[in-house]
Amino acid sequence: MKQLIVISAIGNDRTGLVYDLTRVVLDCGGNIVESRMSALGNEFAMMLLVAGNWHTLAKLESEVAKLDAAGNMSVTIRRTEAKPARTDVMTYTVDVVCLDQPGIVFHLAGFFSSRGIDIAEVNTRSYAAAHTGAPMFSVQMVVHIPSKVHVASLREEFMDFCDHHNLDAILEPLKS
Repeated sequence: MKQLIVISAIGNDRTGLVYDLTRVVLDCGGNIVESRMSALGNEFAMMLLVAGNWHTLAKLESEVAKLDAAGNMSVTIRRTEAKPARTDVMTYTVDVVCLDQPGIVFHLAGFFSSRGIDIAEVNTRSYAAAHTGAPMFSVQMVVHIPSKVHVASLREEFMDFCDHHNLDAILEPLKS
């Protein structure tokens, strides 16, 4: 029977960091089901959902702890279960672009949370505008909107919210 474990690891960004962790997963017989990996500043962060039988996961816990102890990366392991499929939500994407300012993600999270909307994914990045060099910020989110929510009303509230916070945004159904 397949079981699941989440591995979160962070280490100095260097060539071979992904290889080191994924080698341990493979050597233990684990299968990476889902992952997110990204350089953040001078660090490299990884989150992996790994499947395997109980023996595989026990071995993984031991071997990954050795990586952590060696000081190459900081690793956290947590057993989990498969998330049941939801049929009571509509999945939408949110794309936001604006001048960089403190609190953007906080305000967006507050808007959705206050309406009972689950945030499934968030990706952000800062960059310089092409012609002016102005500090810009972009946010991409995947949200699960309860079926009972009237989307047209939500969209109108969201656009008013974005106008108030000076955000350019799009809220649209997730394209498969």
